[in-house]
Amino acid sequence: MKKWIFIIVLLLLVIFTGVSINVYVNAVKPVKTAEEKAVVLAKKSTSLSKVNDFHIYHGLESIDVIQGKNKKGENIIVWIPEKSKKVFVRKAKDGLSKNEAIQKLLQEKKPKQIISVRLGMERDIPLWEIYYRSNNNLINYYYIDFETGEWLKKIENL
Repeated sequence: MKKWIFIIVLLLLVIFTGVSINVYVNAVKPVKTAEEKAVVLAKKSTSLSKVNDFHIYHGLESIDVIQGKNKKGENIIVWIPEKSKKVFVRKAKDGLSKNEAIQKLLQEKKPKQIISVRLGMERDIPLWEIYYRSNNNLINYYYIDFETGEWLKKIENL
């Protein structure tokens, strides 16, 4: 009797694992497809030779953001708006670093927890989006111009 229970539990575990893997693969597939298309376009339009990071920024519109190196070995960032497919490329050293963007936030605010910091773009302006939780546990967004370091907008107390 114990043998049958063990076989049924093992069978359920295998089915659950298979379904979980299938759900994960199907959930990630659109992002992987977007990444492949964005990298092909970026390599065709810029000197991008190596991809270090890819993410999709969802602001006013969806933007593919690629961080990598050019053929000279310099760190570059490529932004590709989903609709226009216009390619924007900047050298990483020509803008604020992630830590410099965080320091800009800390000059004005005292967040309880910084949840994420990522590159994005709105109205053709490359930016840093900082998502943080304030001391009263409310969610806040802080946007900083990537090139000038100027504050662009805040969304507070959500």
